[in-house]
Formats: sequence, structure tokens, C-alpha cells
Amino acid sequence: MRLRSAKTHRDAVHHPVFARYYARVSVAAETTAGIAPVRAELLSGLSGQVIEIGAGNGLNFAHYPPAVREVVAIEPEATLRRLAVRSALGAGVPVDVMPGTAEALPVRDGVFDAAVVSLVLCTVRDVRRSLAEVRRVLRPGGELRFFEHVRADSRGMAAAQRLLDRTVWPRLTGGCHTSRDALAAIEAAGFVVEAHRGIRIPERGVRLPTSACVVGVARRARAAEPARSADG
Repeated sequence: MRLRSAKTHRDAVHHPVFARYYARVSVAAETTAGIAPVRAELLSGLSGQVIEIGAGNGLNFAHYPPAVREVVAIEPEATLRRLAVRSALGAGVPVDVMPGTAEALPVRDGVFDAAVVSLVLCTVRDVRRSLAEVRRVLRPGGELRFFEHVRADSRGMAAAQRLLDRTVWPRLTGGCHTSRDALAAIEAAGFVVEAHRGIRIPERGVRLPTSACVVGVARRARAAEPARSADG
């Protein structure tokens, strides 16, 4: 049995207005912003038992390869979770959509071959705790696949990101923070980053606070390692 009891009500996420907006624009962005090919790259080669944290409306589900035995998809927002359940029905692999938060995953230790975080570390309330949970539920040597916003490499846009994160952006976008250093946080949580590349979403056109992203693969170290501090 992979489940364990977890206190999810206290940490429940409730953004119904943003969830309905996101559900509309995210589907269009798969083609207009070129996100669908990134999802395919993110999930390529996965196999076994996979946990996806912050599954949203389930846009990753169609890209899981046949070697994946099952996806356990965690989504705390009720509106998005209902949409994810619909997406799961059309997936090519078994997908079990469950409520839960990244900071308290309702599954047992060390039962997953891989974990997926996709545009979710920007929204979690506690990045360090969330990545500690991901590490907990992965078997030793298990993979972490990540596709996340990162700090912009230009000083002007990075300053704009920090200003937005301190003011209106999280309130308007379901808790999103554009300037978090996802890559450093993953390394600080005890993962070994094996490959990554910076990308821009969308690749062309107006540069947005969310344009700078990273996609890559990390692995849970087999031996215990002390976590380093990271700005999260």
C-alpha cells in the first residue's frame, strides 16, 4: 500500500478563479507558447511507478511513455483536480489523481521510481519542505524530472521579477513566484543534477517574467547527504 495519512486540510489550496483562467490559457499555450514539446522532452524515457506533484489540469498525462506502469498525480486545487481526472481518462497510461500538497505528500517512503515537478515549485509555500517530500517518496537512485521557472539572466528582468513577486504577481497567479532559483533548490535538497538546459517560453516574441525556464533531470543520491541551504 503506497498511501499514508497526511494532514491536507490545513494546507488546502483554493484558487478557483485563477484555476478556471489557467485551465483556459494553459491549453492554448501548449501550441502557441511551444510548451507541449517541452513536456514531451521532460517525460521521455520514464518508466515504472511515477509521482507527479502539482499536476494541474493534467496536461502532462498525454506525454507519459508506455513504459510507465502508473502515474500518481497529486493536485491540491479542487477545480484543477477535477479537470485532471478528465485528462486521466484519455491518458495512454494509468493515472490516479489524488488530493494532497507538495509539503505533505500522502504516500509512503521510497515507493516511486521517478517524480515529476512541472511549473509547480514556483507556487509551493515551502520549496525546501516540498523537495524534501519528493526525496522521501523516491527510491534511492530515483529520478526527478523538472520543468520550472527560473530567475532571468538579465538584470532588468530579474529586478522586475523580484518586484512582482513581492507585490501583485502571487495574488493574481495562484501563488506563483517568478524569481525562485529552482535549480539551486533542487541541488540543495540532496539531488544530483545530471542534465539541464535553459529555455525560453515562448521562444520568440515578448519576453515575460515567466519566460526564463529550465528543464532537466536530477537523481536522488543513494547515500544520505547533508542538504545545503538555498534561497527558496
